[in-house]
Amino acid sequence: MNVTEETPMIKQYKKIKSEYEDAFLFFRLGDFYELFFEDAIKAARELEITLTRRGSKKEEHIPMCGVPYHSAEHYITTLIEKGYKIAICEQVEDPKTAKGVVKREVVQLITPGTVMEGKAIQETENNFIAALYPFEDGTAGFVKSDLTTGETTAALLGTEKRTWEREMLRSDIKEMVVPPHFDQSSVAAPQLVFSMEEETELDADFTHLCCGLDNEKLVTAAALLTNYFKRTQKRSLSHLQPVTVYYINERMQLDIHSRRNLELTESLRDKKKYGSLLWLMDETVTAMGGRLVKKWLEEPLLEKTAILNRQSLVASLCDDFFSREELRDRLRHVYDLERLAGKTAYGNINARELVQLRRSLQELPFLYDILRQLGNSYVDGLLQSFADFSSLVRLLEDALVDDPPASITEGGMIKDGYNDALDEYREASKNGKDWISQLEQQERTATGIKSLKVGFNKVFGYYIEVTKPNIPLLPEGRYERKQTLTNAERFITPELKEKESLILGAEERITTLEYELFLGVREKVQSYLRDLQKTAAIVSEIDVLQGFAVISERYQYVKPEFADDRSLIVKEGRHPVVERMRGQGEYVANDLTMDEKREVLLITGPNMAGKSTYMRQAALISIMAQTGCFVPAASAILPLFDQIFTRIGATDDLASGQSTFMVEMLETRYALTQATPASLLLLDEIGRGTSTYDGMALAQAIVEYIHDHVGTKTLFSTHYHELTTLEQKLDKLKNVHVSAIEEEGNVVFLHKVEEGKADRSYGIYVAKLAELPDDVLERAEILLKELESPASAEQTLIPEEKWERKEKDEENKRPEQLPLFMMESEPAEAEKKTDLAYIEKDLNQIDILHLSPMEALEKLYEYQKRLRS
Repeated sequence: MNVTEETPMIKQYKKIKSEYEDAFLFFRLGDFYELFFEDAIKAARELEITLTRRGSKKEEHIPMCGVPYHSAEHYITTLIEKGYKIAICEQVEDPKTAKGVVKREVVQLITPGTVMEGKAIQETENNFIAALYPFEDGTAGFVKSDLTTGETTAALLGTEKRTWEREMLRSDIKEMVVPPHFDQSSVAAPQLVFSMEEETELDADFTHLCCGLDNEKLVTAAALLTNYFKRTQKRSLSHLQPVTVYYINERMQLDIHSRRNLELTESLRDKKKYGSLLWLMDETVTAMGGRLVKKWLEEPLLEKTAILNRQSLVASLCDDFFSREELRDRLRHVYDLERLAGKTAYGNINARELVQLRRSLQELPFLYDILRQLGNSYVDGLLQSFADFSSLVRLLEDALVDDPPASITEGGMIKDGYNDALDEYREASKNGKDWISQLEQQERTATGIKSLKVGFNKVFGYYIEVTKPNIPLLPEGRYERKQTLTNAERFITPELKEKESLILGAEERITTLEYELFLGVREKVQSYLRDLQKTAAIVSEIDVLQGFAVISERYQYVKPEFADDRSLIVKEGRHPVVERMRGQGEYVANDLTMDEKREVLLITGPNMAGKSTYMRQAALISIMAQTGCFVPAASAILPLFDQIFTRIGATDDLASGQSTFMVEMLETRYALTQATPASLLLLDEIGRGTSTYDGMALAQAIVEYIHDHVGTKTLFSTHYHELTTLEQKLDKLKNVHVSAIEEEGNVVFLHKVEEGKADRSYGIYVAKLAELPDDVLERAEILLKELESPASAEQTLIPEEKWERKEKDEENKRPEQLPLFMMESEPAEAEKKTDLAYIEKDLNQIDILHLSPMEALEKLYEYQKRLRS
């Protein structure tokens, strides 16, 4: 279609669409939101709806699709979940008074991080949108906000990109706002929706967010985010709470790999909550508590006093079963105060939700009394911040009916007696309806027509309906014909017309007045916004801690103690999730002892015996303890870990072209460079992604580096039994193994961790359990015996002396590199010449393009050794 042929409406559409190129434009036309051109083609595919066209001539066809406005939420949710943005374009003037095309404007831009309601919002999930602003010195300001609750936090991030990724890749962050100069390829966050914002001057409407924030970098990041809000939301966001600054080192740090490997919030198998630590620990009964317990699991505390405060309330609730159960019953009647407060400020709360708010506030005095009776000093301190909502409760009780409709524009919300004018209109309407209800019987008596009836519809109003055979019975002059049907006629009388005007006029005034009164109530609720948010935070914390008490008593957990000397002594520790899935009494408990003389535990034993489970349970016990929960053990003395690193499992990063082994090495590098003596490191089967000698050499070098340079508590499981000799050379390394026994040719896993090294791996027995063909198993046993023979061992195993660590050079304190393995058998004596001729000959024979880095290093060492000798 040429520009000169475009209709005014299409011109209007194109003009508005040009301002929202990266969003679907939902263009309101009557009862539908319509999409045109490329938006229509793409939306029809994504939403699986019919693609039509607009225009009479073929050359003028415009692709078009639409969705009903009253059911648009479903379609918007579908697009949001796929990472798209939606610009809602509404009519902003009355079509009856409009001259030309009706004026339309985008009233809201809905994005994955700014969606406020609908199915895209999960009840127990936060929905954060974050802003990251990188600076020239390599640091970055980071601010995140949940529009549904108003929670806003900020942190200054260092130069390590993995730290940026760790904050950005939290599961509750849905969208990232960045400045134009941000390089998205610098961080691995492909699943995030990125949005661009240029303005970094803090708008006056958001100065309350940065009150007391004296870090200019964080103010810049906050301005980036809030200006994006102002540009997209186009309404008040007064519910956003002042920015709370957090510091990266004030919470235990768990990167995305550790959260995944430890299955903190979702299982590795199906990415569901079931089977995760969150599944076990979430015994909350409110939506607010459900969100908070997840946050606590991802950010365990480092401050001992704060942990002990939480423990004290858990202990009090464990000791008082009846108070705890009464508390849970009361909490079940508390709705989501955080989001109700947010919707009040945002302006999209309805009367039903205000009734939910009223019912929630009515429970607070009962909660207060239950908690005060516990006699716990920590909870007494929390209760001092409980606000008095008695006047607000009275307002909501007086104003709103108990079961109002969902719509706020059709009446039926306000109680009788709340407003005199409203009562008068209702009385007039009621009297008119009572008169009409009596009219039918009066007219039947007067005319003798028993089938006569009085009815109403929205198009024609009130009417008297008479079947056609009975029309001659009507008196002349009084009945005015209003509508003709197939078998009947509809009439109106002067008296009915008068009452209709009275009733309909009263009902219109009722609807208008009720809406105005509701807005007044909502505005009064907004004045309690900050008190509601503070109280919601307290109720959330109490809910989480009562849930901790429930699981602690149910599963016989104990209160852990915290050691000042970094000792870790767990008696009869259990993996909390595995134990719950198997049932109490079926899980084999194990001790774990680590102190200044046992910093590294080298764990050997057969596959499926429980090495990984043992390692994970150590981490999960520590995480549970540092959230304030009791732990699955007979007793536990723990250090406060600042970070937990895990290298468990095998995964490829196909998107970036990285193999399993490369991913393993990168994650190991990150752990080795970031861990401190206060960290916990779990390394499972390091080196298995390459050749045996390469892997063994790397595994030994990593263990030695951790022992000598990092000094962090480490659980290192391996099938390289040769590494167990390191116990004789590294004074802080100890061997432990998961035991198994043979019975009648089969292996029995005892799942018991004992001191010392394992004697074998039982790999063929595991293959037997997997029911590999008998021929394969028999051949494997023959080959194993050959490989384990002394002659074979001499050819394949690394000589003992090769494992000896080189003494440090006294002069420069730098270790000299030793050969990690022999590439092939020693050359014949005639070829053992340490001159340039031999090296030249050997170099000419080497295929450099097919030489691994480790093989090249070994060759280089060999040449250097020959020359030095």
